[in-house]
Amino acid sequence: MFIIETVCVAWFSLEFLLRFVQAPSKLEFLRGPLNIIDAMAILPYYVSLVVSEDDPSLEHEKPGGGKGYLDKLGLVLRILRALRILYVMRLARHSLGLQTLGLTVRRSTREFGLLLLFLCVAVTLFSPLVHLAESELTGTHDFSSIPASYWWAIISMTTVGYGDMVPRSIPGQVVALSSILSGILIMAFPATSIFHMFSRSYQELKMEHDRLFKEECAAAAAAAAAASGELQEAGGVEGGENLAPPGLGLRLDKDSVHSLESLSLLGKGGDAAGNNNHNLPPAAF
Repeated sequence: MFIIETVCVAWFSLEFLLRFVQAPSKLEFLRGPLNIIDAMAILPYYVSLVVSEDDPSLEHEKPGGGKGYLDKLGLVLRILRALRILYVMRLARHSLGLQTLGLTVRRSTREFGLLLLFLCVAVTLFSPLVHLAESELTGTHDFSSIPASYWWAIISMTTVGYGDMVPRSIPGQVVALSSILSGILIMAFPATSIFHMFSRSYQELKMEHDRLFKEECAAAAAAAAAASGELQEAGGVEGGENLAPPGLGLRLDKDSVHSLESLSLLGKGGDAAGNNNHNLPPAAF
């Protein structure tokens, strides 16, 4: 696995450096979200090479049981190694679906903000109600405080329902039903707008990819045509001594053949006429 990771990181590093060198604006390149993700995915490998987790000095502890600075450094190193999962985000450069998802999230920030606002308002409303219905009226200890009831309200309104906190009383169940229904409505409000934004972003990116593909094909065809034109010009210059167009020699040969045949026929005719003149009697004249 180390060899495979080394080869992959070397390839990613080479690609990153080449794109950085060819970038017209280095600052804009470093500000790009995908470039930041690439750097965060590559750097942990080099950090792990510099600082090894198996180093015995990382197991040093201070007297009194507290962890030392090197232990914290080892924890940071393990966190950086966990960031290698960001390699998956590199697929966004070659996946139309992931690009569409990122563009939709960027364009739908207002809709997502409204969704979070509605969700926070509803959680703030239903958490005290369920705490009042369960802890104050029935005396159960599942909903010990209002902040603890926030967790129950979030997982109920998002229809996750882990089941770790369940209302037992009738008033608590009524509050739970109200929170679930309101959560479904709140989640459904911006869904249509986000879906239309996703569809429009997908169509735009697809048209852009098709346009770039056509431009690349046209450029390749133009380059091939230019190369063939240069070859034809070079062939014309080399064969410039023969100014006759193609096929002219063949036509001349045919004409000469016909003329030779006519001459031969005339010659035979003349001979035949001469022979006939000699054969005629003198009285014919």
